[in-house]
Amino acid sequence: MSTSLHDLDAAGLLAAATEAEQAARLAEVHKLQVLSAWAAVHSTDPTEGPEGHVARRVGNVLRQVGGEGTPGVQDFCLGEIALARGAGVTATQHMLADVLDLQHRLPLTWAVCRRGEAEVWVARRVAKLSRHLPLTRVGVVDSAVSRMIGTEGIGRVLEVAAAKIIEADPALHDEACEAERQRRYVGLSRTDEHGLRTLFARLDAGDAVAVDAVVSRVAEILEPLHLDEHPEELRAIAFGWLARPAELFTLLLEHTTSEAEPVPGPEPDEPDEPVAARALAFPADLLDALGKVDLTPLAPKAVLHIHLHEAVLHGTEGVARVEGLGAVTLTRLAELLARTSLKVQPVKDLSDRVRLTAYEHPESLRDQVHLVTGGDYWPWAGSTSRHVDLDHPTPYDHGDDERDPPPDQTGSHNSGPLGRQHHRWKTHAGYQSRQCGEGRYVWLTPHGLGFLVDHTGTHRIHPEKARMILDAPPGVDLYPM
Repeated sequence: MSTSLHDLDAAGLLAAATEAEQAARLAEVHKLQVLSAWAAVHSTDPTEGPEGHVARRVGNVLRQVGGEGTPGVQDFCLGEIALARGAGVTATQHMLADVLDLQHRLPLTWAVCRRGEAEVWVARRVAKLSRHLPLTRVGVVDSAVSRMIGTEGIGRVLEVAAAKIIEADPALHDEACEAERQRRYVGLSRTDEHGLRTLFARLDAGDAVAVDAVVSRVAEILEPLHLDEHPEELRAIAFGWLARPAELFTLLLEHTTSEAEPVPGPEPDEPDEPVAARALAFPADLLDALGKVDLTPLAPKAVLHIHLHEAVLHGTEGVARVEGLGAVTLTRLAELLARTSLKVQPVKDLSDRVRLTAYEHPESLRDQVHLVTGGDYWPWAGSTSRHVDLDHPTPYDHGDDERDPPPDQTGSHNSGPLGRQHHRWKTHAGYQSRQCGEGRYVWLTPHGLGFLVDHTGTHRIHPEKARMILDAPPGVDLYPM
């Protein structure tokens, strides 16, 4: 009979903690080994042989997801193993790349992981960081990291790994630095539960300093109006003004004088008076002219999709869902829409069923399907983007020379958004799907895994149940499960 943790003394609990950590590390290794075995089963080139031209046409080619020296893997196999894991395709592909790199490029480090002596995620991090190195040079990293990953702190291991990656190929590192300069970007995090998002950017150092200077200046102007705010919070408020160029321009024009440092030179005869800061100085006549300009056209324009329950419009308390921002209270929604010129678009009644005879999905139908599904209907897909393909879950029958396509194949009853890769796999890799209600879809994978996707997420279902729904005659009510 197993011993309860409550029955252990301090020494016993310490031993249990060590065993649990060891087991967790070995479990992570096993997950990687399963992925590696799946890749090995799907490592032959599908473009070779008599049916090779078909594989090339539909895109089922060998892909090298890992670094140089790792085996290729068939593109079409990635989707089903991701579904079996209950994970996204991208995360699964990254994990597969890491284990292939560890096995074929960093074998010494992989051996330490297989013994349960190191954190697997640290080894995966080293694999990712060193992926660009040639196979002949990556051994420098493997040798150094394998000697310390099981005995040194994580921070020190990653520092040494970074140094060894540079040492392995300094010229390649310089090329990588130059390439990184071409990957400048501005990005946004997901909205958190408090309605806040993090904005992050990679900029030229000079531009970053200039933006910081403008934020500091705006914070300085706003400070008398926000005496209770912490300085960092005040800077965040100031940063928000960058999104409203017309108001920002007006604010700066109205505060063009500040205490400025005297310009180096001969000692003045009179004490310095407050003068226009050189970075913000404008001639008086230009200030007057700018003050009369209508700055409304400078305001940014955007389309905002806001979802509210009908009851909220009649005074019931509720929460709004803003696409791209997430859930917000009505008070926060009012703050969000403040100082904006609103144009309300017609509201779509999602209870209406739209049917069309053409293959193409019009924008009105695309809009309705997105509002119902909320994004990609592939199992466990994370995308909520509107920039996706609109798929016919039950494939469209184009007819032939002797008959026209059957009517009513396109509509809210047979439409679902899919990312391009998911769409290609669904069309060519042996997946079957069928819509069985508004925003409700059943899937069956090539090897018989069944899934139901609806507004509550992705659910595993028995393959026979999935097959029963897929094979049901048209017109049968498939919604109840």
